[in-house]
Amino acid sequence: MALLANDNFLAIAMIAIPGSIVAIIAIGFECWRKVAQTRQREQSRREIAAYIAEGSMSAEEGARLMAAGESIKDKLGMNF
Repeated sequence: MALLANDNFLAIAMIAIPGSIVAIIAIGFECWRKVAQTRQREQSRREIAAYIAEGSMSAEEGARLMAAGESIKDKLGMNF
């Protein structure tokens, strides 16, 4: 009976450990993707603000460009 319990534990461990590792890696990549996306969005906003400041773009055009990249979730404040 003790041998059967050890086999079950081993089978569960062989599934749980690699599954946990894959989940942790997936979460890490998702965080990395979101950071890169936010960084790029902020870079674009700074560039648009610079164009507006130098006068080569109107404020209305800048506002339209900034709003064009937002998703519906961003506009509704549901980005979690």
